[in-house]
Amino acid sequence: MELPERRLPDQYFFENLSEEQMDGLMAQGIHLVDSALQYQEMMMMYNCAIREVRTKLEVLNADLSVRYQRNPIEFISCRLKKPMSLFQKLQKKNLPLSLSAIENNINDVAGIRVICSFIDDIYAVAAMLTAQDDITLLETKDYIKNPKANGYRSLHLIVELPVFFSDQKKNMRVEVQIRTIAMDFWASLEHQLKYKKTVRNEEAIVAELTECAETIAATDQRMMEIRNKINENAENPDVDEANTEESLREKLDRFNIPSL
Repeated sequence: MELPERRLPDQYFFENLSEEQMDGLMAQGIHLVDSALQYQEMMMMYNCAIREVRTKLEVLNADLSVRYQRNPIEFISCRLKKPMSLFQKLQKKNLPLSLSAIENNINDVAGIRVICSFIDDIYAVAAMLTAQDDITLLETKDYIKNPKANGYRSLHLIVELPVFFSDQKKNMRVEVQIRTIAMDFWASLEHQLKYKKTVRNEEAIVAELTECAETIAATDQRMMEIRNKINENAENPDVDEANTEESLREKLDRFNIPSL
């Protein structure tokens, strides 16, 4: 006996649609594809903006490394906000779920986190970055001088810069967060607590974290002061050692330029 041709469930659905319904369905499909492509293009542009700012920071770090034999930036990390996070933020602001609403109202779609060794490095790096003539500083939130109630500390900058694409130049916004290693360690742990669904004794843990934030802030300050004392008390021989072997070795060490 010959078996009937096997058909997928969707085939029955499409066979029962009128021509007008099919046209409407196709229009919706085209709209969804177009929206997805536009979203992908927008994310590509934000990703390029991240690369531009990251390159600027890496150039600053390399320059300071050669000039002063010290890297103020320990490491840099980057991220793009995920779609669900973007839509939640739009809903919180009572804004429509559209690409234009994202672009016009959310400043931290593209984010860069800069980790420095010392507190004064944070402000030095921020000043050097925002002094560049193609960078526009739109907003500053200093959570180091004015910590959040839970103890969170970091310097947040919203910057805007032109990015050149194949057919246009577009001003893009990037959030730059600059903090010390200790501040970042604290923020990472606090983030884990924030996004856990259920945590027993949460209030006690929050209180402990707040106390740790104060300890970390005091340690950061003390470490910076110790570094300053080391620099101030470094021996400076009165005798001219310009031609000694030791002095020559020190000068040759300056040729240890970071590789590309």
